[in-house]
Amino acid sequence: MADSTQDFLERLVKNVESVVLGKHDVVEMMLVALLSDEHVLLEDVPGVGKTLAAKAVSKSIDGQFSRIQFTPDLLPSDIVGSSIYNASSGTFSFSAGPIFANVVLADEINRAPPRTQSALLEAMSEGQASIDGKTYPMPDPFLVIATQNPFEFEGTYLLPESQLDRFLIRIEVGYPSREAERDVLTSHNLGEPVDQLKSVVSLSDVRSAQQSVRKVQFEASVLDYLQDIIEATRKSNDLQVGVSTRGALSYYRACQSLATVKNRKFVTPDDVKSLAIPVIAHRVLPKGFAAGSDRKLVEATVKKMINAVKVPV
Repeated sequence: MADSTQDFLERLVKNVESVVLGKHDVVEMMLVALLSDEHVLLEDVPGVGKTLAAKAVSKSIDGQFSRIQFTPDLLPSDIVGSSIYNASSGTFSFSAGPIFANVVLADEINRAPPRTQSALLEAMSEGQASIDGKTYPMPDPFLVIATQNPFEFEGTYLLPESQLDRFLIRIEVGYPSREAERDVLTSHNLGEPVDQLKSVVSLSDVRSAQQSVRKVQFEASVLDYLQDIIEATRKSNDLQVGVSTRGALSYYRACQSLATVKNRKFVTPDDVKSLAIPVIAHRVLPKGFAAGSDRKLVEATVKKMINAVKVPV
């Protein structure tokens, strides 16, 4: 792996983990999404560090950051922007919404109705937004980090399948270890540590790292293993919806990114297996259940299916 890419990752990880304590796996998965030029969904109960992790990544990158607090009364135009009429000139001018940033924190995304959630779809999948017949490109790079509480249902809306599919990775943050939580308690004496973070990588660093990921080798037998897993989701008697070709491509790129994070020039079967749950479990649908209705059931089904697929030697 190029020294510049590893230097980039080391600086980024060190900076983020200076405030996100005891969550190396979460930080690693967020970097996989960043390197893959895709997006991440963080799930868990309030107060475990979802927003903190998102803010730490955004502040570590020398780019534009915006935070969108999703609420039931949030409108699509509040996200993407709108055309404003200028009475003196008799013309309309476009006022960009908060989605036009390099890193966007979509906080509590499931608190907004589906129509508002869908305002993110075009931006996340196509890297652009269409307003009043005109197309406006998103900044490059462009990363959406969304958070949601999967255990609270009052005043929330399930993310539709099309929305979930736009997230490369869905992960739980989890409670910290006792030691890490002690460090958190003692590190907040002088204020919020994340507010003191400085950027340590540039936007050009991010773009270069994203390009280097595409050069990571995928040996034929390892690619066969990935395709066997994808095919198993489509043939499973327990699933009514398997992984799409778009999902397979995202899975492929995520494996290349994880290899990069691990400082390797090639993908291993362990990369493929370890990413199966966070990358493909939210892209399948078990029989008899609605999308997003029982995450644990889906993950258990996918895990059982993966264990039945032969691992290459």
